[in-house]
Amino acid sequence: MSWMMMFFAHDQRVGAVFLRVVPNRSQFFEYEPVTFYCEGVSHDNVLHKLKDKIQPCSNSNKETATGSSCTVNAVYTDDSGKHWCETREGKRSNIINMTVTAGSVILESPAVPVMEGEAVTLSCRSKMNSSTFTADFYKDGLHISSSSKRIVTLHKVSKSDEGLYKCSISGAESPESCLNVTDSFITFIDSSECSCNVYLILRTVFTIMLVALLLLLLGLLHYGKIGATTANSCSTSCKCNCHGTGNKQI
Repeated sequence: MSWMMMFFAHDQRVGAVFLRVVPNRSQFFEYEPVTFYCEGVSHDNVLHKLKDKIQPCSNSNKETATGSSCTVNAVYTDDSGKHWCETREGKRSNIINMTVTAGSVILESPAVPVMEGEAVTLSCRSKMNSSTFTADFYKDGLHISSSSKRIVTLHKVSKSDEGLYKCSISGAESPESCLNVTDSFITFIDSSECSCNVYLILRTVFTIMLVALLLLLLGLLHYGKIGATTANSCSTSCKCNCHGTGNKQI
């Protein structure tokens, strides 16, 4: 994944602004340090923002080879939310949704979208150091795996792997995080919202429309059969009556 980050940092599109976070995950315990890297913009022209407010990084804002970095020495639950960077002219980067918890368990999952076909490892981390506890993993509320190593690997991810993931250890649950999967570099850079819920809604709407279309088709076919049967019945009835009348005249 690191080579991909470097590739996007030197994206061929002029003026592209890209935000990444180190460590690359969307969940953090309180008081953990976090560093944001804004790439594709000059150091003197970058603003790091949280919830549309400038992040206080004046003492730790440093110039990098590809832009600027912003280090927060200790994050708090109030720091949960949308992070991005932008130029002073208003050109924005992608958005990273970060969750900071005071709980005892977090799910380590990528903070940025992952490419289709890649292998992604999700890790369940607890403040408790004991290694005797098994971690349970869930996707969209459904149990998908149990692991004594507290990890689960999704091999060759696709759009079907998108969803809300969480884990639990000894009854303590992590927050939920959305895993985004993309099939293009441009989508990766321009991704600003968690698209999982949108994807699920679109899939549901598509299914409903397909079922409605099938029902309409079946209705039309059924109506056509009834019409054909009625026409045949009338034709037969006519012939019978005509023959009957004719017989009477003879």
